[in-house]
Amino acid sequence: MLAVEVPDGASAAGLAAIVDPSRSAVDLRALPTVVVLLVPDPAVFDGAGHVPLLLGDVLLTDDGSAARPYVTGDVAGRLSALTAVAERNPVAATSLALLLRGSEGPDVPAGLVAESATYSTLQSGAEFASWRASRPAQPPERGPERVRIERDGDILHVTLARPQRRNALDAPMRDALAEAFALAVADRDLTIELRGDGPDFCAGGDLDEFGSRPDPARAHLTRLTRSPARLLHTASARATAHLHGACLGAGIELPAFAGRVVAAPDTSIGLPEVGLGLVPGAGGTVSLPRRIGRQRTAWLGLSGQRLDAATALSWGLVDEVS
Repeated sequence: MLAVEVPDGASAAGLAAIVDPSRSAVDLRALPTVVVLLVPDPAVFDGAGHVPLLLGDVLLTDDGSAARPYVTGDVAGRLSALTAVAERNPVAATSLALLLRGSEGPDVPAGLVAESATYSTLQSGAEFASWRASRPAQPPERGPERVRIERDGDILHVTLARPQRRNALDAPMRDALAEAFALAVADRDLTIELRGDGPDFCAGGDLDEFGSRPDPARAHLTRLTRSPARLLHTASARATAHLHGACLGAGIELPAFAGRVVAAPDTSIGLPEVGLGLVPGAGGTVSLPRRIGRQRTAWLGLSGQRLDAATALSWGLVDEVS
């Protein structure tokens, strides 16, 4: 990871020379490491080509008035959090940075393909293997439905119904969500109301299932053919997600595709996947950048820290706190 303090008045070429003298500003976008820019005075760059926007994966400033794409607050503390995660899992951290650099260009299906391919590759890596060895998988419980689907006129109520596991997303839940959203795609009169039972909307993917597929390449194709993210995006203008409690990993990646996101005051949002040696795999590298930009998405994914409801609202990750 490279952390660089940006001098006032730096040009694109000048900043590129500071970060890596052997590269041009354009080439720097392909630099295989996380680039964190420390920007003492963001106002200096207003109307000046937004040099930090071009080159930085994460932009930190202690100027509390700075808007997107900056992350404001205790720069030293935030840099320490980024460094700790990047040093522990450098391959996953770099993979996320590179993936997000291209997130604002491709359309949603192309972005989901790139994310899934990166996720599958990392599942075969040493960082994920180390995490998996530290937490032996447990067999999933059988029986109860994972998603409750109810139609009331033109309203399709879709409710995550696995509260005993904090609505953790596993393959049966994924398939049930894909089936529900496919109904709304087929019937354009339907609106979607997405909720979760219990104290948490969704605490992320089911950790016991991570890495359980013997063939990551085939798992990649399965994710693409049974993709709730792609289907929800298709019906996004008619979808509202209601968040509460923990919304981690898939618990924010998927609802961020909805056209409207309403969060309860106790909502807590995070992207913990890099800490497991992975990148987000439920569409988050596509859905979150479209709401908050790639730099703030990178901050969430690389720091392992959480957003409260008020900050998520100010960033535009949610549309209402109620």
